[in-house]
Amino acid sequence: MNPVTSAPLAAAAHDLSLLGLFMQADWVVKAVMIALLMASIYVWAIAIEKFASLRRAQREADEFEDRFWRGGNLDDLFRAQGEHPAHPMAAVFVVGMREWHASTAAGAGAMMVAGTRERVERAMSVTIQREMERMEKRMTFLASTGSAAPFVGLFGTVWGIMNSFTAIAGMQNTNLAVVAPGIAEALFATAIGLVAAIPAVLLYNMLASKFGRYAGRLEGFASEFGAILARQTEAAADAPRAAAPMGAAE
Repeated sequence: MNPVTSAPLAAAAHDLSLLGLFMQADWVVKAVMIALLMASIYVWAIAIEKFASLRRAQREADEFEDRFWRGGNLDDLFRAQGEHPAHPMAAVFVVGMREWHASTAAGAGAMMVAGTRERVERAMSVTIQREMERMEKRMTFLASTGSAAPFVGLFGTVWGIMNSFTAIAGMQNTNLAVVAPGIAEALFATAIGLVAAIPAVLLYNMLASKFGRYAGRLEGFASEFGAILARQTEAAADAPRAAAPMGAAE
């Protein structure tokens, strides 16, 4: 009768709830679970912050483009933005205007026209890259968690199963009721790893796509703004040549 009654007694000694599996796990497995849970919380915190910052940047870009395309004076808009623009599109505009003023201050000419356009475009391109790097900060944590969390959880599972088999060997009892609790504790680590990894991968892909579209929007604005500045530069360069014959006739 003893072999028949010992299995239920062994099973009863184990709490198979999620909290019970965590509390009964080996300290290494517990450390893995805690690390994965903390990583999962941090992933969601980063994602929420990035979605909020993107929504705010899109809203500010809409407002700025509405003012920009009204046809007002660009110098007035430039002065209104100040030295520290509040959002990426304004930063691109301010850098472009600042570089354009610096490049055209020396005078007009064909060489100046080509050089000005190149310098303005390069300055705006560098600004876009810097602003996107700032907005995408900590995105690598999402990618790292998505790729590494399943393996971290698997490590906890392997460690827990190894301890379970060691205990089985010591007890010299291979009854399923004896083996199952230890294996369940070990597999719980893999489950937590997947809970951390799957949202991290999905959120990273969603955010990367949104950031890519926003970067494209900035590049499109920079291209259109650069063309406007190029036309103004060419007009400024043509003005002295048009006025020269009149001065000679006088």
